[in-house]
Amino acid sequence: MRPGIAALVLAYVLSQFYRAFLAVLSPILAVDIGATAENLASASGFWFLAFALMQIPVGVALDRVGPRLTTAGLLAVGGIGAAVFAMATGPGAINVAMVLIGMGCAPVLMAAYYIFARSFSPVVFGTLAGVVIGIGSLGNIAASLPLSLAVEAIGWRGAMWGLSGLTLLTAAAVWLLVRDPERVIHTSKGSLLDLLRMPALWPILIMMATCYAPAAGLRGLWAGPYLTDVFQADAARIGVVTLIMGLAMVAGNFAYGPLDRLLGSRKWLIFGGNALAVACLLGLYAFPAASGFLPVALLAGVGFFGSSFPMVMAHGRAFLPPHLVGRGVTLINLFGIGTTGLMQIATGHLQAALPQSPPEAAYAGLFLFYAGFTALGLLIYLRAQDRTD
Repeated sequence: MRPGIAALVLAYVLSQFYRAFLAVLSPILAVDIGATAENLASASGFWFLAFALMQIPVGVALDRVGPRLTTAGLLAVGGIGAAVFAMATGPGAINVAMVLIGMGCAPVLMAAYYIFARSFSPVVFGTLAGVVIGIGSLGNIAASLPLSLAVEAIGWRGAMWGLSGLTLLTAAAVWLLVRDPERVIHTSKGSLLDLLRMPALWPILIMMATCYAPAAGLRGLWAGPYLTDVFQADAARIGVVTLIMGLAMVAGNFAYGPLDRLLGSRKWLIFGGNALAVACLLGLYAFPAASGFLPVALLAGVGFFGSSFPMVMAHGRAFLPPHLVGRGVTLINLFGIGTTGLMQIATGHLQAALPQSPPEAAYAGLFLFYAGFTALGLLIYLRAQDRTD
């Protein structure tokens, strides 16, 4: 089982890369193919929406077909999407490529979670979930300074061709190494509607919808334009800052994992961490053009405290019946990724509509929007039942 899990973790490294790499490429794509910040916001949103819309069929496939075939087949589609990106001559082709890549990445994390839920004790689910995201976040790091160095060396098209080949090779590794858990034999067929009828899941679904969008949006999209427009940062400096934020997200994923057992609560760990993320967003709103290390530290804070995704997943997993684990974890993921995709598109329009002078004004509005959005989720999450297995 370990080689198969390793292959899935490598695939998740790629998934994390693909959701974050546009921030570094944004200045180059603007010059080469005329892709504006709003164009790239839409393209990033299409990645998340394609990823999210695939969650329901992926959940059914995990329960009925298994993680091996589901993941290998769709990941190959992602490799084709990276090739389309490498050949792009305009924003339209970037949109198509991001849709294909989003589809390809859709089953990766959920396949690993499905195996954990079916093959390991529920007590360690949160820790294992955090470890996978923590290691997978190396892709987030690779999409920062390492990507900017690769682009300088071989160009962005060469880098994307290399990523296409690596994605196809990883799909082959998943096909060869992953082993499906034994199927659950259950007298009840069950459906997505059974999950949606569970009142205990709804506050968790809302929390998932609101906790991931700010960190994903800033790291994967807005950090680049923000640093360029407000601080006149070049690609190398953007790479360094996004590397710092990526490292903070890795640390956050590892930190959340074991803390539920140490604190004896998942609910209040998630609530407290995301309240601190809101405080960092409000700091960015108040001081969007501050000199020195403050904006970088606040971005890193959003990344660290906003990395509660695996713990929210573990909280929801505790309420899922065994025969609906595949559909359950993908439903929770749908709320997180789908909302993030919508937020990417919405914030693209919002940033374009906000005052552009001084340049930090529009970004201050974005930071305030994200803070209010997460705070609303926290208010609803107060009604959640705590459960730690």
